[in-house]
Amino acid sequence: MAYTVLDIIQHPENYLPNIQVDNVILGYHDKELKVLLQQTIATNKWSITGGYVGRAESTDEAANRIALSRTGLEKLFLQQFRSFGSVSRSEDPEKNAANMSKLTGIEVKEDLWIFDRFVSLAYYTLTDFSTVKIKKWPLGADSKWWPVNELPPLLFDHKEIISEAIKALRMHIAFYPIGYNLLSAKFTLPEIHALYETILGRTLDERNFQRKLLSSGIVTKLAETRRIGPHRAPFLYEFDRAKYNEGLQRGIVLAF
Repeated sequence: MAYTVLDIIQHPENYLPNIQVDNVILGYHDKELKVLLQQTIATNKWSITGGYVGRAESTDEAANRIALSRTGLEKLFLQQFRSFGSVSRSEDPEKNAANMSKLTGIEVKEDLWIFDRFVSLAYYTLTDFSTVKIKKWPLGADSKWWPVNELPPLLFDHKEIISEAIKALRMHIAFYPIGYNLLSAKFTLPEIHALYETILGRTLDERNFQRKLLSSGIVTKLAETRRIGPHRAPFLYEFDRAKYNEGLQRGIVLAF
């Protein structure tokens, strides 16, 4: 299946009607948590990445496909956190058959189900910011990272979806070692400390943080150092993949 806008319009029977996947793609850069947003042609508003679900795929597969199509990366950490289905959530005067026909260059029927009310299954996806190669979607005017605290005007209820994604991430990071997906392969303890402070939105005692993190066994100290000043060369660490995967399956107390 092509999973393109044109394919959806021309072959709507291949997709599940009135169900949408919205994917809040998050990255971490310069001590800021950022979200990947896209701007649709002919509008000044932005949106999170999303799409429809093919009849031959699960919702998780759809969310993974959407993340891959926007970031170029596979096997990202992905977590469904909520559904959104208010009566007014899909209302948009610009979302109509005439405008869609103009944008795509083909005749679009007014009774096509993509103009109906939708229930959205929302996911958040975590990425290593430095490895993402942003890809625009076919009807996209632009696509770029935005700090989660400095969002542009957003379509529909996407501001609420991003807010709820951050709440879910803050809850999950206290019990699962998901920091692996936001850092480079090797990092210093101050770097992972800054990551957790950024996500949680508060100051964490450095000694207590390091003690709990190291006692969990999910990170391993390396023999390598990183020079960051004339007299500073902290040791590098990496995640223990076996302990990390076990932590994802069983949970691990990382509440600070």
